[in-house]
Parts: sequence; structure tokens; C-alpha cells
Amino acid sequence: MGWWQLNADTLARSRFVVSPLAETFACLKLLYAGDPAHPGEQEWLRVHLPAYRARLAAEPVTALLVRAGLGREWIADFLTPTPRDGEGFADAVARVRATPPDVARAHLRTSLARPLPAELDRDDLPERAAALLEWVWEAAVRPSWERRRRVLEADVVARTAQVSRGGWASALDTLRPGRTRWLGENRLQINLHEYPPREISGAELVFVPVTVQRAGWVAWEEGVRYAAVYPCAGALAHPADRAVPSALGALLGPARAAVLLLLASPMSTTQLTAVTGQGLGSVGRHLKVLREAGLVERRRAGRAVLYGRTAAGDVLAEAPGRVPAGGGNARRG
Repeated sequence: MGWWQLNADTLARSRFVVSPLAETFACLKLLYAGDPAHPGEQEWLRVHLPAYRARLAAEPVTALLVRAGLGREWIADFLTPTPRDGEGFADAVARVRATPPDVARAHLRTSLARPLPAELDRDDLPERAAALLEWVWEAAVRPSWERRRRVLEADVVARTAQVSRGGWASALDTLRPGRTRWLGENRLQINLHEYPPREISGAELVFVPVTVQRAGWVAWEEGVRYAAVYPCAGALAHPADRAVPSALGALLGPARAAVLLLLASPMSTTQLTAVTGQGLGSVGRHLKVLREAGLVERRRAGRAVLYGRTAAGDVLAEAPGRVPAGGGNARRG
């Protein structure tokens, strides 16, 4: 397995950040694989995959660059610069474009695990990569970025609350189950590959959510900044795909039931408003009713007030085909 060695101070200073370039690269990976994880991704591919394939058909060198850069076990490092907190897409993709050509070719040889084909022995590879990422951003990500950003921010709120409740170990174990986990003795497993461990104590460590459900990678600037990119929680990644069961909707009302379903991970009223599209007042009223029914509880995490389901709320939400005895008056035991 691959793992990083880090001291307690480095872990305590680590944080979650949202990166538009990471989201764009995750979408590029989805376009390349053409393998949706849920109906929302399937619909997105239906809309955007034809244009992506047409673009690469018209640019065979770029198509070859993508195949080489998205290797089976390794991604060419220059395609995934380490996300920085608050960095916009333009500044991030400029770092891709500024990669020295010889460095880009070296990264591609690593990801391809063999010598580069003659067609990629050229100096415009960083420019081609940056241009493709810009196209994916403009055509397929930017139109829905505000929605994506709200979903990613909701995931960050939920993960931060998880750290507050159960510590970093509990949060890290759920980022990419089976791949990312806290091993103890200051060791963080980051993937299943047999690579030498890295000592990252004293460096900046960030965790970066993306909405693409099969995406995930690591990135670093040696000795300075390290990042683990992970798919955000499924319920937050595509809540619109999770239809409210008719029985639950009849019991609570469709809008209130939708709020209850989303609260598998703690969220603030602001996040719920953004994700559901309901007004702040409506969300507040739904939360009040759900709390009085014993289905939802609230807790403070730093300056934020987060809402999450109780055990009774879990029963009601996870068994939508039936309504527990007592209906909406169920209370947590």
C-alpha cells in the first residue's frame, strides 16, 4: 500500500478545500472512461461525451496525450497540480500550462510506464493539456459550477463535522473506503499501490472533494503541499437523483422528506437551502418539524450549526417502503 508519514501537528492543520480545476480534471477522467456511477453521471455523459469525442478525433495528438496521461496506475503529475485553498480555475490551469515541456514528457513516461510514442516527443504538450482542461471547464463544468460548488461545500461541512465528532481517523477512513485510512503510528494510507512511504510532516495537507464518484488521486509539491482528492458523499453528489419515495412523501410532504433524506450527512441550513433549492424560511420550517418529531437533531461545529438525522430519522429514511409505528411521532430512544 502507499502511505504518508505525518506528525500530529500536520494532521491538525490539514483542511478540506474546494478546487474547480480538480473538479474539471475529475470530469475529464469521466469523459475518458465513459463509465457512469449513477444516473446523473449517465445523463451528463449523454450530453457532453459526443462533443468530447469529436474534439479528440480532430486533435489526435491531444487524444494520445490523454491516453498517456491517464495511466492505469498513475496520472501524469503535471495534469493535476496540487490544489490551493481559494485558487480559481484560471490560476490553477495556468500552472498546467507553465509546466516545462521536458518535465511534462517525463511525467507522461511515468504514467504510461514505457517510452513515449514519437508523436508525443514535442514541446506543446502542456499547452495542449491546458487547452483541453479549459474546454472541459467551459463546455461541461462551468455551466453547472455553482451547483457543483454548493454540493462540494456541503460535503466539506459534513466532513468537518465528522472530524469534530469522531476525530480525524473516522473522517479519513470514509474518504475512499478501502483505499484511504488511518493506519495509526502517524501513518495515512492513500492508495493500494506498493510505493515507498513519504514523510510529509511540516507540509500543508489538504483534502479535496469532487463530485465524480469514481474519481480520486493524490498530488503534491515535494515537501511543501500534499493533497488527497476523493469523491464526495453520494447523497450529496447527486441528491436530485434520489427520488423521494411516495410513502415517505405522503407522510412528511415531498419537500420535507427531501430534507430528511439529505441529512444522512450533517448539513447547515445554508447548505440545505443551496442543495435543495428551497427557500431559507421553508428549510427552517421543515427542520423545526423534523426536530419536534425526533427525526433530526442539531449540534454545533465551530461557528456552524449542523443538522443530522437521529436513529429514528435513519429508520424512516432508510426503510422508505414502510412507515414505523407511530408515524411522524417517532422519538429517539
